[in-house]
Amino acid sequence: MTAISLTVNGRRQSAEVEPRTHLADFLREDLLLTGTHLGCEHGVCGACTLMVDGRPVRSCLTFAASCDGAEVQTVEGFEDDPLMTRLRDAFSRHHALQCGYCTPGMLATAYDIVRRLPEADEPRIREELAGNLCRCTGYAGIVAAIAEVLADPLTAPLQPRERPALSAAENGPQPPAAATASARPAATSFATTLPIPERIDGGVTLERRLSLDIAPQALWTLLEDFQAVVACLPGASLESVPEGPGEPVTGSFTVAIGPMRAQFRGRALVAYDEVRRTGLVRGTGGDPVSRSQAEGQMRFAVEAGADTAGSVLVVALVYRLKGPLSQFGRPAIVADVVDRLLARFADNLAALAEGRGPVHAAPMSGFGLIFETISMRVQKLLARLRG
Repeated sequence: MTAISLTVNGRRQSAEVEPRTHLADFLREDLLLTGTHLGCEHGVCGACTLMVDGRPVRSCLTFAASCDGAEVQTVEGFEDDPLMTRLRDAFSRHHALQCGYCTPGMLATAYDIVRRLPEADEPRIREELAGNLCRCTGYAGIVAAIAEVLADPLTAPLQPRERPALSAAENGPQPPAAATASARPAATSFATTLPIPERIDGGVTLERRLSLDIAPQALWTLLEDFQAVVACLPGASLESVPEGPGEPVTGSFTVAIGPMRAQFRGRALVAYDEVRRTGLVRGTGGDPVSRSQAEGQMRFAVEAGADTAGSVLVVALVYRLKGPLSQFGRPAIVADVVDRLLARFADNLAALAEGRGPVHAAPMSGFGLIFETISMRVQKLLARLRG
């Protein structure tokens, strides 16, 4: 059992839980807060969405133990919140609920949309709602309710909070520091202490060839500037660069999955072969909230293109995803997401070569990319049927 202490709807709660206990089960079964609904229990339907430290999370994918020291707010905790009151009234006015099973998670996502995206239009609202499924309403009333609340002057945009540190008095007697570190690594540091694998066995392999209107040597010069390359990858950020040969870089990669943002933090080793114009990136990372982990390696090479003025960037990727978010790592889905990511990366790389800023900067929306992919496949199928 793992001892945890967290704030739920403004009240301090302490308990002992099994490491495998999800936050949703802890709230419903231990604290009897049954307003949090469980649907698919795979993080897909969004019914269990609630707030942890001001951020919307899937409570069926979040371990209760990983929320030690966190501030959790469920649908029961918004009773006196003026913004939630406006949302509830708008939902009622626009008939934005029928059976009501999805409503607690839908309200949590709506609350996040209104505070974080005060300028959101209808297409953006629909994209942000993509991770919350409703079998009754057809979504029109939900979108109209959120749009109505957005039309009024709003408070300051939401600034997600860092997890508050507990005082010694709140934590109670503490074991020696060394024992604590080895038994339960901090949520913010566990990802950067994962070992970088020498090889990946049983991973999924993808290979892509990316044609660019950049001369081979010019492209290679760009790729050697690792900080500039990371800046071209939407959702990626670099936290440190190697202090010497063989030292890893640290950074993060963020992807939006419906209303939830998974941020994988970790380390990677980068090697270049200037003579052959090839390189290797090998790394590992994890998302502290869901405790999901990813490891992978990417080999890349610059080749001359069919057009003597252009070049081809060859990318060979091997990856393995573990934990609750692994359901989003199915090969077919990842292959399509990688294609969209590489297209955005190519646009940014071309802009960099021309001395311009990035064309795509915001983190990718996983659901948005998946829906885009499905749409493209349907269009191709219809085209074949017409032919």
